[in-house]
Amino acid sequence: MSAQIAAPSSTDMERDARNITARHKQVVPGEIAIGVIIGRTSEFFDFFVYAVASILVFPRLVFPYVDALTGTLYSFAIFAIAFVARPMGSFFFMWVDRTYGRGVKLTIALFLLGGSTAAIAFLPGYETIGHASAVLLTLFRAGQGFALGGTWDGLASLLSLNAPQNKRGWYAMMPQLGAPLALTVVAALFAYFWSTLSPADFLDWGWRYPFFVAFAINVVALFARLRIVVTHEFERLFESRDLVPSPVIPTVKAEGRNIIIGAFAPLASFALFHMVTVFPLSWVALFTKESIERFLIIEIIGGAVGVLAIVASGFIADQIGRRSLLGWSAGGIALFSIFAPLLLNGGDLGEVGFMVLGFMLLGLSFGQSSGVVASNFSQQTRYTGSALTSDLAWMFGAGFAPFWALWLSSNFGLFSSGAYLLSGAICTLVALRANKELAAARD
Repeated sequence: MSAQIAAPSSTDMERDARNITARHKQVVPGEIAIGVIIGRTSEFFDFFVYAVASILVFPRLVFPYVDALTGTLYSFAIFAIAFVARPMGSFFFMWVDRTYGRGVKLTIALFLLGGSTAAIAFLPGYETIGHASAVLLTLFRAGQGFALGGTWDGLASLLSLNAPQNKRGWYAMMPQLGAPLALTVVAALFAYFWSTLSPADFLDWGWRYPFFVAFAINVVALFARLRIVVTHEFERLFESRDLVPSPVIPTVKAEGRNIIIGAFAPLASFALFHMVTVFPLSWVALFTKESIERFLIIEIIGGAVGVLAIVASGFIADQIGRRSLLGWSAGGIALFSIFAPLLLNGGDLGEVGFMVLGFMLLGLSFGQSSGVVASNFSQQTRYTGSALTSDLAWMFGAGFAPFWALWLSSNFGLFSSGAYLLSGAICTLVALRANKELAAARD
């Protein structure tokens, strides 16, 4: 196995990363955490850039021949393709990992992710190339999802396994900080261009700049992660913790139950994730006269609340246990789903209340949603099993949430989106109940 892991040293970037890290021989959780946060922030940045553009840009640029609601639904359908392509990417990149090493896998995956994102920035509209615009957008979005399947580096699992026993919750929340941090920057970028440019200039070229920024962030994130995963100290630690890739099909056969339960355990937080980040912006843009710039600023505030709530989840989880926090958070999300439609439809104060309460619950639940994944699997399947669990959780819990929430709300009213969110909370509670190992985890 060591020969396989040593293979990534063949690239110049990996050699540079090794040289920089060679000065620091000691492996500490804090260093892993930095790499994890940078990596997750870059991934979520790509995610949110597309999500916001699917509401403000693509309905007019790619689907101008249909009404705004239908165009947004089309955009959300393409948005979901990435989550379907992601497990296929994991299948391919696990083979790359086993054959050429983790560094080579990350290099290919992150350049594919950044390249697909940058390609969207050059996308011609329907007025230029007709329906080919939608075809290209679909291909680029599928490329993003396929690449995301290869960005799993095992650092989150390594962080959890090497954290002090009484601080597992604290270190488990760190990877999740990437989501609100990325949302805050993306919302600020789009708010700036939306407010300073004319509608014609924004649609012509202004929206493209955040996609270029996403590519630059991916390059920085790639080097930050290579600096960790290709060093000899971390290679030995990955091996000693059995965080090495196993074949996908045998892993599914051996760990199918744990993968399914692990995918449904965070469903409440993953469903809420899009209900407070993507869906409300589409509702405001389509069905209210509220300012887009103003709501993007509210999302920035919500992102800050999310950061604080994720940090708080680490303290709370270390006191009452991660499973207990996930269970109580799912109950809170179920309660929130009942009156959330009233808040979102309640004018200025209602929207602020919706976002603040939503991000508070999201931070508490999402902060620990990945903290117990690695412990569910045997040592031999931990690395691949955790990756597949994450892929399926995002596909079932988040991938189609904006589409169904908007479709249900536009046809049956906002309360139907609350029912959709409630179903996710129920799935989480059932999954937590079914998983005996998770129920026993009080670390």
